[in-house]
Amino acid sequence: MSSQAKKGFRFKFFRPPVATSEPITLNHQRIYILPSSRGFAFVGLGLLMLMIAFVYNNNLAYLLVFLLMSVFIVTILHTFKALDGLVIEKGQAQAVYAGEEAAFDLYINNPRTVERFGLQFKLSLAETPLKSLDDADLMSLKAAEKKLLRLYSPTHKRGWHPCEAIIISCGYPLGLFRAWSVLRFEFKALVYPKPALEDIPFPETAGSQAQQGTEKKGEGDFYGLREYQEGDAIRDIHWKAYAKGQGLFSKFYSGEALAELWLDYEQTRGADTEQRLSQLCRWLVDADQSGLQYGFVLAGLTIQPSSGTEHFKKCLKALALF
Repeated sequence: MSSQAKKGFRFKFFRPPVATSEPITLNHQRIYILPSSRGFAFVGLGLLMLMIAFVYNNNLAYLLVFLLMSVFIVTILHTFKALDGLVIEKGQAQAVYAGEEAAFDLYINNPRTVERFGLQFKLSLAETPLKSLDDADLMSLKAAEKKLLRLYSPTHKRGWHPCEAIIISCGYPLGLFRAWSVLRFEFKALVYPKPALEDIPFPETAGSQAQQGTEKKGEGDFYGLREYQEGDAIRDIHWKAYAKGQGLFSKFYSGEALAELWLDYEQTRGADTEQRLSQLCRWLVDADQSGLQYGFVLAGLTIQPSSGTEHFKKCLKALALF
């Protein structure tokens, strides 16, 4: 074997796995196994007993040592078999707002006729083991059973949030050995900007004057604020915002319909881009929850007025990838 081949073989063990979109089947090339702390303690106890048997020349002590070491060696095979043959397949990634936990779905399939016990999943950067949908730290799989596992990863900024390497491990049956495998999928979740917390009135645009609906003004459900207009009732003024020096706004009710609402990045206020995107995100959330039809303008991108889940997600995606 050449020196370059030896060097490549030497460092193959330490290379991170290549990300893939295909299902991953665990086998001897992907599974690693080493004694656990309990296993090393077990070996130490066996050596101590062996020394005692040697000093006192006790055949029963020899028999006990050989029996315990046989169990130790057989455990290697059982621990390896707990992972061998499992098929891991990626599912869907759920979009979230910045600051929330992104959710990644995995399908764990046991195609064989043996039951699997004590399976544990963990993201490479997570501090605690992740839980399956049945809220158990350790997952068990019956023969030919397939389960859904949801992994959570904290997010801090908008955009695409990649899934970290996934570590599946097992210490079954006695905890003397730990078998594990590192998986990496081409998996990412979309993270929207975090909506602003304060109540922000919808922007005044051409044709955005309130029109009377079927309900009398002020009798519907409250769903937002708008700039104060001459003729608005005093009871509809948002005095809390006025007391904070934010300006004079009127409460907007479900009985009042906007003729045309445009949510434009240029009309937002904020110290930086992220604050302005956060404010624009708040408008989107309020408009969607109120069932309004709204248009969307962001850095040359114009989305015509519409409503519904697909329109809402399309606008949020534009914010996330801005």
